[in-house]
Amino acid sequence: MAKKSRQTRPAQAAAAQDKPATLKDLLDPKVLEKLKAQANDLKQEEEDRKAAKRKQEEEARKAEQKRKENDFEYLLNNTKQDWKQYK
Repeated sequence: MAKKSRQTRPAQAAAAQDKPATLKDLLDPKVLEKLKAQANDLKQEEEDRKAAKRKQEEEARKAEQKRKENDFEYLLNNTKQDWKQYK
């Protein structure tokens, strides 16, 4: 049995050395840098878009709250009726 394990070790080492070429190895470094730069630009644009959307939602929420604060019926329905604490 020990002979079998010795025979498989060189086969495993040879398989590890004969890795197939990856796309990264095949591409020109300049093209790879351009692709990385483009990916970074797209990520930055996505973050900016999300930040703008978040800001717009926050402004809409603030405008709605301000509208509600000026609505007497809303204030009347949503205030506590416990006047004892204001004495």
